[in-house]
Formats: sequence, structure tokens, C-alpha cells
Amino acid sequence: MQSILSDFSFAFRNTVRHRRRSAIAVAAVAFGIASLVLASGFIEWMLIEFRETTIKSQLGHMQIMRPGYQNAGKADPFAYLLPKRVPQLAANESQQIKIIAPRLSFGGLISHGESTLSFIGEGVGPTEEAAFGNALKISAGHNLSTDDPSGIIVGEGLARNLGVNVGQKVTLLANTASRGINAVEVTIRGLFSTVTKSYDDAALRMPIATARKLLRTDGSHVWVVLLNDTAQTDIVLAELRGELQREEFEIVPWYVLADFYNKTEVLFSTQVHGIKLIIASIILLSISNTMTTNVMLRIGEIGTSMALGVKRKGIIRLFLSEGILLGCIGGLLGLIVGLLLAYILSGIGIPMAPPPGMSRSFTGQILVTWNAALESLGLAIGTTLLASIYPAWKASRMQIVDALRHNR
Repeated sequence: MQSILSDFSFAFRNTVRHRRRSAIAVAAVAFGIASLVLASGFIEWMLIEFRETTIKSQLGHMQIMRPGYQNAGKADPFAYLLPKRVPQLAANESQQIKIIAPRLSFGGLISHGESTLSFIGEGVGPTEEAAFGNALKISAGHNLSTDDPSGIIVGEGLARNLGVNVGQKVTLLANTASRGINAVEVTIRGLFSTVTKSYDDAALRMPIATARKLLRTDGSHVWVVLLNDTAQTDIVLAELRGELQREEFEIVPWYVLADFYNKTEVLFSTQVHGIKLIIASIILLSISNTMTTNVMLRIGEIGTSMALGVKRKGIIRLFLSEGILLGCIGGLLGLIVGLLLAYILSGIGIPMAPPPGMSRSFTGQILVTWNAALESLGLAIGTTLLASIYPAWKASRMQIVDALRHNR
């Protein structure tokens, strides 16, 4: 321990002695780490926001369905109907489940005047859906209401393609559970948008009582479970599977259903890894250049130290200590600057245009987690340590006589 403290003491003195070179190296590390903190923090916030919006606007935290419905339900949806009554689950007693909402999925044709388009529809309970918050944004008109059973809400894209607006009547045509065809005339009560443009271009929602009347059935296809905390998904999932294991039910968590989110997460994670690689390369080249210069300018000192009995391992430790010290100083400075900028930018807000596949713009923020901060600091220290290995080894391999003769 005494030897390590001594090495870092000498490393600090050498760092302070060469202020200009040390400042350039520290600035390079700090700039890279601050950039990494901001980039990873923005992507982290965007993924969390996208996840929560996807859960609350479409999927819920998990869905209870008949086994096989996820794979074969579109081909024969009425073969996988659940009972009309939603069960009382014991997990509710622990206050982990916020609401369980029945949903009835179907497809068909929507007509207005001479225009007819296909749609994907969902029958939902207006009272239960209110617990999902405003992730499903009503852009015009009003949301569903139990007082208006013939009122529906339509995705912005679908309404635009059909040429309809709030207050107009449309006709829905769908296959019934008995393999027949039924139609119902409804009124557009509101227009909505979610984070997924492709969904808004084809989707509509209506009170589940009206949907059951249209399809002539009393059941539901899924029971959507909404939790108070997304982090509890796997815990509640295990509890529900244990509670319903004797029943003919399948419970699917949101991350299995959210295909678009999963692909987006993979894309963003790849981008973060690319940013880390670029920043690591910048730090590596900067610190390697600084340490190599230090070795070349201190050949005489190295020779003197070795003549006085300092072993080659001691020379290696000394230069590695300098590299680690530069990484620590630069990493901490970059982390502080990054956190400060993240706080300021999050307070102001970052206006963002709608990304590909999404239907609306948003105001971004930067969320720096403990894991991201520690990873950034570890990247700074690890990269500077790696960059110092070759210069330190080169310094330790010098011949004492040649090193002492160098300054003559």
C-alpha cells in the first residue's frame, strides 16, 4: 500500500510539472466522457419514455390469454375467447396491480360515404382504460365514455385516409363469432395518436359492450394487466403464473409483445457501443501520445532512477499510475460537466421531430443513471490504463547507461 501511494504521489507531481501536456490529455478525456454521458443519457431517457408509452397506450405490462392465441389467434380469434368476467387475482392484495382491463380484438371494414378501408379494432372498457393515463393521446374530440356506447375513437392516420373527422358517422363491418357478418353504425367521438404511426394508420377503439354486440359474443381475447411499477413485471408475472397454473391461461409480458420497441432498443444499444468505441479510440490515442512524449522527455530521469536501484517494475508502475491519474481526473471532470449539462438541457427541454415509425414529436430530456455514470468513469480509467501500458513497458526496457548518456 505504501508503494502504491508513493507511486501515485510521484505521478501527481509529474502530472503537475507538465501542465500543458497533462491539461490537453485531461481535456480530451473529459470531452469524451461528457459526450458519452449526454449521448447515453438521452438514449436511456428515450428508451424508458418509449417503453412506458408503449405499455400504457397499447400493451399493458402483461396480457392474460388462452394458450396459442398469440401465434394462431389472428387466424381463428373466436377459438381463444376468455370468459366475460375478469378474475379477482391475489396479487391485487399486494397493491402491485393497478388495473386489469378486458380487451376484445377484431378486424373488419370501416366505411364513410364511398370510402371503405380495413381496420384493426379493439373493444375496451372506458372506465378501466382511464387508469392507463394519457399515453394514448386524444388529439381531437373526446375519449371513450360509458355514457356514449356508440362513440368510438379512431387513429389519426386512419381518419385522415378515410376522410372523416370528429362527429361524423361511420359504418363498421366485421365477422361474427358464428361466422356471419354484422354491421353497426357508430359516431367518431375523438381522434388519437400513439408512439407508433403504423398503429395509428389502421386502429380504432370502441366500448367493449358495443364490440361484443358487433361480434355477437360475450367474451374477451385478453385481460391486460397494468402495474404500478414496470420494474415489478417479472415478480408479478411469476406470482400470476403460480396462481393461474391450473387454469387454461397463458401470461405474456410486455417485452415479448413489444417487437418494435425491442428492435429500437437493439438499434440504440448498437449506437451507444459505437459511441463508446469512438470515444475510447480518442482517449487511447491522446493518452498514448502524452505518455510516449513524457517517456521521451524523461529518459535521463528514468536512467537516474534505475541507477539508484528502482526496478523495472517500479518504472512500469510509475507510468501506469500517471495514466490512471489522468484518466481519473479527466473522467471525473467529464462526468461533472456531463451531469451539469444534462441537468441544464433537461430543464430547458430538447425539441425532437417525430422519428421514423413514430407519429408525433416530443420534448427530450437526458437521464443519467448510476450504471451509465460508473460505466463512463470506468471507460476513462480503463482506456487510459491501456494506453499507458506500451509507453511504460518501453520506459522500463531502457539500458541504464544509454539513458544516463542521453542528456549529455
